[in-house]
Amino acid sequence: MASQDWFDKDFYAVLGVGKDVSDADLKKTYRKLARQHHPDSNAGDAQAEARFKEISEAYSVLSDAELRAEYDQMRAMGSGARFTSSGGGAQGFDDIFRGFGRGAQRNQSDFDDILGGLFGGSSGRFGQPSGGFGGFGGPSKGGDITANTTLDFLTAIRGDTVGLKMQDGREVKVKIPAGVADGQKIRLKGKGQPSPDGGEAGDLVITVSVRPHPVFEREGLNLRVDVPVTFAEAALGATIEVPTLEGDAVRLKVAAGTPSGRVLRVKGRGVTTPKGTGDLLAEVVVAVPSNLSPTAAAALAELAKAMPENPRDELLARARAGR
Repeated sequence: MASQDWFDKDFYAVLGVGKDVSDADLKKTYRKLARQHHPDSNAGDAQAEARFKEISEAYSVLSDAELRAEYDQMRAMGSGARFTSSGGGAQGFDDIFRGFGRGAQRNQSDFDDILGGLFGGSSGRFGQPSGGFGGFGGPSKGGDITANTTLDFLTAIRGDTVGLKMQDGREVKVKIPAGVADGQKIRLKGKGQPSPDGGEAGDLVITVSVRPHPVFEREGLNLRVDVPVTFAEAALGATIEVPTLEGDAVRLKVAAGTPSGRVLRVKGRGVTTPKGTGDLLAEVVVAVPSNLSPTAAAALAELAKAMPENPRDELLARARAGR
C-alpha cells in the first residue's frame, strides 16, 4: 500500500471504530464485519466483495502496531499534501519516506534532516548519490514496498503459491507457507524499490488477511469448533461425531453431566507449522429446541417435577452473602 493512500482513506471509519480502539476490540469488530460481508455469504454481490476487501485492507494496517503508528502520524500531517522534487516532478510522502524506512528505525534528527533538505534547511544531505542516508555507511538500501493479500481459511492453513499484481505492473509469485496467520507478514528479499545509489534493492512486505471459516476458528496452532448436543446427550452421556478441517469426522465421548461450554480436545488435529501442530478444541453447546411437540413438552414437564431443585439457589445465596 502506498502511503499516499493512507491520506485518502480513513481506516478507522471503514471499520467503524475510534482511534483509541484496543487491539481486542479491533479484532472483534473486524471478524464481525468480515463474516457479514464474506463473499461466500454474499455470492454474486460485487458490492459486498468490495466492502470485504476494504475491511481487510483497513484491518491489515490497524492491526499492525508499527503500521498503525506510521498511519496515524502521516494522517496527522493532513490530507492531500505532496512535495515537488528537485527534478520538478511530483513526489509524494511515500517516495520521501522510503529512504526513511519504518518510522521507529530513525530518530527525530534524521526526520529533521529530511525536512531540512526538502525546504532548503541546514543539512540538505538526504538523497546524495553516494554514502547512503546522511552520507554515511555506503550505498543505501532501496525502500520496501508493502502489499496486501487475502486468503481463504484453507489456503492459509495448507499453504499455496499465489500471484500478486504490483502497482508497477509486475506480477510477483509469492509462496504462502502452511499455517500462515491472519495479520502475519511475508517478506520477499530484493523485490522492493531499487536503491537510488547502487545499493541492494528493498524488500516486498506482504500482509496476509485470512477470511473467516464458517465452522472453525483459529487460536494460535489450535482450531476451535462449537459442537451442539441435546440436553439428553449432555445429561446422560453420549458418543458424538465432530467435524475436522480435513473433512472427516472424529468420534468423541461426552460424559454424563457435561455442562454447556466444556471443551473436548482432539490431539494433533489443529494447525501444522514448523513450530509444531495444534489440537482441535470442540466446545460443547447444549442445544435448546425451539419447537416441542405436545408429547415432548409433556415429557419435559414430568422431568421438571422429578427434578424440583432450583439450579440458581447457590448463585442467589452467594450474591446475598456478598452484600
